[in-house]
Amino acid sequence: MLRDVVYAEPVGFRPLSLDLYPASVPDAPVVLFVHGGGWRLGGRTTFVPTMPGGDPFVRIASAGLAVASLDYRLSGEARFPAQVDDVAAALAWVRVHATELGVAADRVVLWGESAGATLAALVALHDDPAVREGVRGVVDWYGPSDLIALATAQDALDDLTTREAGWLGHTVGADLARARDASPVSHVRAGAPPFLVAHGADDTAVPASQSVELAQALLAVGADAQLTLVPHAGHMWQGEVDREALLDSAIAFCKRVTR
Repeated sequence: MLRDVVYAEPVGFRPLSLDLYPASVPDAPVVLFVHGGGWRLGGRTTFVPTMPGGDPFVRIASAGLAVASLDYRLSGEARFPAQVDDVAAALAWVRVHATELGVAADRVVLWGESAGATLAALVALHDDPAVREGVRGVVDWYGPSDLIALATAQDALDDLTTREAGWLGHTVGADLARARDASPVSHVRAGAPPFLVAHGADDTAVPASQSVELAQALLAVGADAQLTLVPHAGHMWQGEVDREALLDSAIAFCKRVTR
């Protein structure tokens, strides 16, 4: 594998790196993995903290999917849309270096968990076709999709301490247009790539209604959207959950949409 590969050097910030796990086959599709952490924590070496067994990145690669797991600027370093720009830069880096890496630049799945799922969805639904070029699908694990609905449900429109406020640089209610722009559901369009949206039914950090809303919006425009609500599961698949089955389902989705 290739560790600590610099994919972007935004002016005034630290260099941004990714780790690449090669697949077991040549010209492999690519999973671009975006970690969670409320946009303020986390890093590329962590998949999902509750996932059992060996390294999930290696397991995905063993299934014939190269994996590029990336760091991005956290909210203490930069505000929205910097993180979206970073994920888009990583996707562009994969396209530029696909031949030397032995991967297929036109067969990429963006896979994010929690805050990373929001970023993955925003890139896949980006208004600029050049940004989302090569994206064949999205795995969205329990990501916030509508910041305004989320803040309203949590009575936090004017709360400056929320993770969403930290990402935006202001309360959600202070600039609803900007909060809407940071919400994937606002960018759903006809021709969106396939989505696998999975969420714990007992998630109290990000309510499952966020994923239901996103899936319904995608289906309404004719997109291929599969929604999985996992009974008794909390955030990050906490609780009595068959995490192995969730991982297998996501891998199968990635293979299907990149075939």
